[in-house]
Amino acid sequence: MINKEKFLLKSYELGIIKFGEFTLKSGILSPFYVDLRPLASSPELLSELSQLLLAMLKDCRHELICGVPYAALPMATAMSLESKVPLIIKRKESKNYGTKKMLEGIFTEGQRCVLVEDVITSGKSLLETIEEVEKEGLKVKDIVIVLDRQQGGKELLENKGYNVHTLFSIENVIDILYNHEFLNHSKVIKIKNFLKERPTVQFSVPRLTYEEKLKLQNHPISKKLIEIALSKKTNLIASLDTYKSEEILKLADQIGDFIVAIKLHADIITDFSENFVYELKKIAAIKNFLLFEDRKFGDIGNTQQMQFNGGVYKISDWADLVTSHVIAGEESLQVFGEEIGVVTIAEMSSKGTLTDENYKSKAINISSKMSNVIGCVAQSKLPPSLLLFTPGVNLTESEDSKGQQFNTPEKVFSDYHTDFIIVGRGIYRAKNPEQEAIRYKEEGWKAYLKNC
Repeated sequence: MINKEKFLLKSYELGIIKFGEFTLKSGILSPFYVDLRPLASSPELLSELSQLLLAMLKDCRHELICGVPYAALPMATAMSLESKVPLIIKRKESKNYGTKKMLEGIFTEGQRCVLVEDVITSGKSLLETIEEVEKEGLKVKDIVIVLDRQQGGKELLENKGYNVHTLFSIENVIDILYNHEFLNHSKVIKIKNFLKERPTVQFSVPRLTYEEKLKLQNHPISKKLIEIALSKKTNLIASLDTYKSEEILKLADQIGDFIVAIKLHADIITDFSENFVYELKKIAAIKNFLLFEDRKFGDIGNTQQMQFNGGVYKISDWADLVTSHVIAGEESLQVFGEEIGVVTIAEMSSKGTLTDENYKSKAINISSKMSNVIGCVAQSKLPPSLLLFTPGVNLTESEDSKGQQFNTPEKVFSDYHTDFIIVGRGIYRAKNPEQEAIRYKEEGWKAYLKNC
């Protein structure tokens, strides 16, 4: 049987853990930094590690092994070779060609898969991996981890019902290194105080109240949007995707008291006119809501400027907010000026969307830098200065026949920290749109209060 302590001491010589002052991905200053990737360069230690990890799984039934990319992939491979249990590989991001699969390998629905991770901190990345593996029909019950940083991740996963097997905790490591005189007493105390004072790491921003969000806003439209939400106690945006202007005006009058904005697709309105705009703006002024044109601009700046200012719809004359992709880069967003609030598309809610993690990250980064961008359309958390607009909210359906996937108000406020829910068919196709608008207003506000 491999001796854990000897394995750790030999691994320490490779530089897998360093002590000093290190800024983590979360922004927190840590007195230690862990990097287990050098183990992949030592076949002897990698083999020993695989045996130690497999020993923790001897009573666990599993038919597949999957390493969390990237650091754990060599470990999972070594475990597969040692145990003869098949390996599957999870990609960091899906391919944009071929099958576009997230999981590579041979597996069948219902098989039990053990996940392998090098280090656990908050547990966030593991939860994301579990979700993606389970989407493929596999069952995840056991997770084996080399090192627990003791900052809340292990407890988070265990509270969700997973069996988490850890080879070392950071306290184990520092005690062993101290006993072998690799660490002095003052460093040990500093690390233990750090663990005691900061039991968890916040990788994402905490849920802010609307009052707190309001203080972070610089754009007049984002301020007005939040002020309307607070005064009317609603975070509901109604998406009225209907063809006739008369129907939109009727719906606007019926539901205007319960919403912060009406979202339109002007180019589907068959009888769009200046008079329609005039009447809609009049209702919006009386009922106190904003007009949100979901144009989803996505061209070079010059073309977007013409689409925004000219043509039949003259969007710049009446819209308070517009949506735009960032595919053409940040300069393409400058054409909208500073008076109208721009909402960029970071993610879409349809099945098979190509807005992957890489695209989303770049879109959010660009959005954060632009003074006229007030927020993003997305299905996940954003930096606190940006407002999150989440479409695809429905209380009765989970998806439609065209790939749209729906979520409840509770889910989007709890999981995504959304600021505004966007509801379309759940309202405008209802037998009683006013009654449904009231229901979504109440459910959205209740979800906000519960999760703020």
